Amino acid sequence: MTLRVEIKPKLLKWACERSGRPFEDFLMKFPQLSDWMKGDNTPTLKQLEKFALATRVPVGFFFLTDPPIENVPIPDFRTISGRNIHRLSPDLLETIYICQQRQEWYRDFSLSMHEKPLPFVGKLKRTLDSVEAAATIRDHLGFDLKARSKLTSWIEALRQFIDLVEGAGIMVMCSGVVLNNNTRPLDPDEFRGFAMSDELAPLIFINGADTKSAQMFTMAHELAHIWLGQSAISDASIATTSTHEIERWCNQVAAEILVPMKSFTDVYNPKGNLPAELDRLARHFKVSTLVILRRIADSGAMTKKQLSDAYAAELQRIQSKSTSSGGGNFYLTLPVRVSKRFARALVASTYEGQTLHRDALRMLGFSKVETLHHLGKSLGVLR
Repeated sequence: MTLRVEIKPKLLKWACERSGRPFEDFLMKFPQLSDWMKGDNTPTLKQLEKFALATRVPVGFFFLTDPPIENVPIPDFRTISGRNIHRLSPDLLETIYICQQRQEWYRDFSLSMHEKPLPFVGKLKRTLDSVEAAATIRDHLGFDLKARSKLTSWIEALRQFIDLVEGAGIMVMCSGVVLNNNTRPLDPDEFRGFAMSDELAPLIFINGADTKSAQMFTMAHELAHIWLGQSAISDASIATTSTHEIERWCNQVAAEILVPMKSFTDVYNPKGNLPAELDRLARHFKVSTLVILRRIADSGAMTKKQLSDAYAAELQRIQSKSTSSGGGNFYLTLPVRVSKRFARALVASTYEGQTLHRDALRMLGFSKVETLHHLGKSLGVLR
């Protein structure tokens, strides 16, 4: 006898809406969905499990009386066309929950190691001038123009930037997928990054599906949030102006961290050919051409409309030149996805018997202990 389950139609409707995908997509995959939602028929347990997988909803939710209220654990400052965004995709929600679990673990780990609170978390106030705020952050990290001048490219500068931020005590996680599931890519049009502030375990997540050209700006933006002591899903946009005062301030600080305006005006030629100036200044400051466009606009040499048009054209040019790396070495990319600082601590704690292998595997997103061991060796934690 086939086991069928009674599911309230409103839960099926909620699951479809929560997914953010068109209802027709699910109707094609589940032809009986309309009958289930009318109450004329009920799914089998196997059908329900497949529907749960397709909608990214834990199967247990379908046995509730009412759709659950999923609270976003951090403030959401994202906007589209000046309007606040009220719904998060299952992929973004799950990513935040995963990062929350990792942060809680690392905070407990820090306490067990008797580490002191990081003095820079919450050090700045939003009333502080953005130039002064940026100088404070840049000086603390050692990410100044003199240090960057020795690097060969802005891509190398981005890697150094991440290393400096992690060295300061902030976990940096850069991934374009949910955990290690390449069938669940994160959408950069939905979010570019978020910050989770904590005196012992501050965390920055960068959407790795976004262009590397934008990732450096997002990193700098999230740093401003950490120095404010404030968690947020950010509106880290290079080309547009946020409606949130906090986000505008963080964007101003981010731009100033990467390209100090005083240094910029000393070398910028407003009469020069724009593409040539973008390339020249990007090489000089070791940032992407998109950030240079932002600073040209900040200097008053470009209107908001001109910035928007130039940004779209430059982004298209960058994307047309980019090539896929094919994923690379798993044991090299995983620490970037989960933070080298976090991965080293987790592997060491697990092999010292302080953390269960089961919990370590869950937070890293894979199932084999052998993979954990290889990761430890690649990080130099294990021999």
